[in-house]
Amino acid sequence: MSPPWESPLRRWIEAGLLDGDAAARIRAWESDRPGEASPRWPAWLALGLGGLLLGAGVLLFVAAHWEGLGPAQRFLLVLVVVGGLHLAGAFTAGRSPGLSAAFHACGTVSLGGGIFLSGQIFHLREHWPGGLLLWAIGAWIGWWLLRQWPQAASGALLAPAWLVGEWIVATESLRGGAVLGTFIVLLALAYLGAEPFSTGHAALRRALVWIGALGFIPASLTLVLVSAGSRMDDALPAALVVPGWIGAVGLPVAVGAVLRRSSLPPLAVAAIWVVAGTFLASHGGAAPYLWGAVLAVGVIAWGVHERRAERINLGIAGFALTVLVFYFSDVMDKLGRSASLVGLGLLFLGGGYLLERTRRRLVANVRDSAR
Repeated sequence: MSPPWESPLRRWIEAGLLDGDAAARIRAWESDRPGEASPRWPAWLALGLGGLLLGAGVLLFVAAHWEGLGPAQRFLLVLVVVGGLHLAGAFTAGRSPGLSAAFHACGTVSLGGGIFLSGQIFHLREHWPGGLLLWAIGAWIGWWLLRQWPQAASGALLAPAWLVGEWIVATESLRGGAVLGTFIVLLALAYLGAEPFSTGHAALRRALVWIGALGFIPASLTLVLVSAGSRMDDALPAALVVPGWIGAVGLPVAVGAVLRRSSLPPLAVAAIWVVAGTFLASHGGAAPYLWGAVLAVGVIAWGVHERRAERINLGIAGFALTVLVFYFSDVMDKLGRSASLVGLGLLFLGGGYLLERTRRRLVANVRDSAR
């Protein structure tokens, strides 16, 4: 496996910023420099599972003793849990940075539980999106103090969750699903375009890419479903339509531009197509499937253009899922039982072979061009 500095070094040589002698001296200096020991994936897996188990154990302990505690004791327990986890992270910072990050991440997660439990203890006015806002602020303060990616990744999830919660409360029993779905899809694309990792905060950018990749396909399916069913709901008032659509489109595009300025043009094109998808889905027929297929092809083209294999893989998966859903919903019920099974088998064998062959060829071309 090549060292992390080799890829940017090759780009600088190809751009003419370095000559051969300078590159050779940099390689020699980097090779002779003792590298910092970093945890391998088994260690990170152990830390992640340990953090999850620790959080689950704390939740079970609190739940088991909650009813027998008074308000003061409950609030003290919340403070001890949240503060104790962060103190443990500070104590282990000099001994094991990975363990320290796991403790701080557990503390940030427990902060959310502490906020909502405090509201229950003191019978505060119920407005659950406000709790998400406080939780997001705590996560971003943790990022500002610690500069550890779990806090920033938590904030990148919680801040949109707060906006989503506010929109749900404001549009209760109204037709707000299309706006909400558009926001989530475009935000997933903005996070997906957070590379390259060499531009700084590599761990955070990698986490954002994972968040975007994991959320893109479910968000796209949700957008189609809520747009198709929005005809049964009441129309949004004008006071919500304009700020809603501006925020749903403008905020993700702005986030993408902040993360990487070069991702602004593809995000702008994606925004136009995603908004168009909300109107196509409401008309039913084959339009939603066409919209999903074109969106998946666009993600593939984005990956080919910027030499990102993960976008190619994600686009291929989205395209395959679109074809599969179309077959199950619009084709299979029009055929006989045997014919539908034969068609499904041919779809898996033939379509899977063609898609995998295309994926391998595109990924190989991307990797060859990156060398």
